[in-house]
Amino acid sequence: MKKIKKVIFNIEKLNKKTGEAVSWLVLSMALTAFFVVLLRYFYNIGFVWMQESYIWMHGLIFLFGASYALMNDKHVRVDIFYRLTSEKIKALINIIFSILFLIPFIIVISKYSIPYILKSWDGLEKSREAGGIPFLYLYKSCLLLFCINLFFQTISLILRCLLVLSNKEKKIFFKLIN
Repeated sequence: MKKIKKVIFNIEKLNKKTGEAVSWLVLSMALTAFFVVLLRYFYNIGFVWMQESYIWMHGLIFLFGASYALMNDKHVRVDIFYRLTSEKIKALINIIFSILFLIPFIIVISKYSIPYILKSWDGLEKSREAGGIPFLYLYKSCLLLFCINLFFQTISLILRCLLVLSNKEKKIFFKLIN
């Protein structure tokens, strides 16, 4: 059981750090959007790279915030029945849905994003806009990092659920990281 908790701890330590970084990215995105509007409408100045940067930040927030949301049970869920069930039933539901839906989703996204990413790297793809951000291939690579991060967090969730089902823990989202 200690080894399982160690695996969960290591995965979630990374996701906690990622989530903290993403939270700062939200502030950065809001400030960037504010300055884009301020410069454009009050000073008639526009920077394409600045406009693209807050769009990129928005995408990164969703990509890297997904595993953090899953780790904290803050993702979108239809809990008509889920919230009324016991922890063991919730654990079973989480395992089944992770295996039937979440892992296949991650596999499909990975499978279809790899050629897309490789093509982007092959041509060192950059923004189509003059003055845009030149490293589009790096941004597209984040799709694969999203899949890897979400896969590991899914494994962590399954391990947490197995601990509940084997009576080693009472709650799925027991406190492990401060």
